[in-house]
Amino acid sequence: MSTPLAIPCPHCSALNRVPADRVAERPNCGRCKQALFEGHPAELTTANFDAIAGRGDLPVLVDFWAPWCGPCVGFAPVFVQAAGKFEPRLRLAKLDTEAQPQIAARFNIRSIPTLIMFRQGREIARQSGALNAAQLQQFVEGALARG
Repeated sequence: MSTPLAIPCPHCSALNRVPADRVAERPNCGRCKQALFEGHPAELTTANFDAIAGRGDLPVLVDFWAPWCGPCVGFAPVFVQAAGKFEPRLRLAKLDTEAQPQIAARFNIRSIPTLIMFRQGREIARQSGALNAAQLQQFVEGALARG
């Protein structure tokens, strides 16, 4: 059996241990029984940010955005599509900077959209501005190679 990976649940934030060779089998959370991966970004808040982006063995790509931001709204479908493509290699998540200004300030978000890739709570890459699908792929692959 392969080494287990610690994967936070995007619904209840429970930390699940899943054998690495079974992650692609769409595992469910041991606590709330919901899917650990659903093919769309997790919604982050002040209450769950550290539990999801700050721990676990999978990298987490967070889109810092706001509903009034035109480029953010235009980028949203690209990011949603990427969640289906990149899971379960990494978790994709969105944080509304308007609703969660404390987290935006904590990471010194000065322009949106801003993408930050985290690995076990540590920032490993950052990109500001909306990207197309090819640019997002390149950013993700580069960040995973570095971190």
